[in-house]
Amino acid sequence: MSTLQVWVHTLRHEAQDIIGIELRPKAGENLPPFEAGAHIDLHLPSGLVRSYSLANDSRERHRYVLGVLKDKASRGGSRSVHEQLRVGMTLTISMPRNNFPLQEGASHSVLIAGGIGVTPILSMAKRLKALNASFEVIYLARSRQAAAFTEELANLHTPTHWHFDDEAGGPPDLRALLANRTPMANTHYYACGPAAMLNVFEQSCTDLGYALAHIERFAAVQTQAATDSRTQFTVELRKSGKIFDVTPDTSLHKKLIEIKANVPFSCEEGICGSCETRVLEGTPDHRDMVLSSAEQASNQAMMVCVSGCKSERLILDL
Repeated sequence: MSTLQVWVHTLRHEAQDIIGIELRPKAGENLPPFEAGAHIDLHLPSGLVRSYSLANDSRERHRYVLGVLKDKASRGGSRSVHEQLRVGMTLTISMPRNNFPLQEGASHSVLIAGGIGVTPILSMAKRLKALNASFEVIYLARSRQAAAFTEELANLHTPTHWHFDDEAGGPPDLRALLANRTPMANTHYYACGPAAMLNVFEQSCTDLGYALAHIERFAAVQTQAATDSRTQFTVELRKSGKIFDVTPDTSLHKKLIEIKANVPFSCEEGICGSCETRVLEGTPDHRDMVLSSAEQASNQAMMVCVSGCKSERLILDL
């Protein structure tokens, strides 16, 4: 996967346990364009690689803006961001990727941000504002102190429902917030935030008949192996010519790391898309949160960090 060098231009306190990071290119250069909803992989000083959503206006080419929460359940990524990044530091990042695309032709868009999930939502809101499109925002957070980028959202002067648990006396009734409207045809709904919120969002959209619903997860939902998934199969990497067996005591992910296969891993949970690999032959057991049901059914690609196999042999374009 292509990478590029950037430097840390600004680090700023955005909210409780959240820092904003502004990355800029080398002097005289522009950053690659990106679409609202996109993310990049950040190669951290600790050696870890983590994915973070871009929060700024997608028309900007002089900077990328991220917001990173210091997660209490951190596996090391957000802790490294908060404790090791310094202004002036050079970092390696990936090219932008988008698993959460904005449908710019929608008649209306409802953007729902939960906590740090505001980052891609903010970029979407800025894009819709630039298009003079019809949209609204629902922002949910534990408190004002824990809510990042509130001033930037407010400055867009678009209809926004603010809910802070400590002021409202409890968590929001998201279903009621979604139901209390007269949806137009071709209204799209977007949500990014903690797993519990996204689960309620998905169920509410199903109950209310909102078919055009989209989510971005920051943490994976555990997906069990299919009943016909094999615990032992042979893998061929067509480009490198390597062949190996996956056995009950290992996994495809572990074997690819072991043989130093040319595949980038970031989240290692099937939610960022960095390890997407073309399937030349065989039937994957898809366990990711990136590919749509139709894309999974086509078996043309798979996320090799979490997925398994249903066939005796799997040939990958690696």
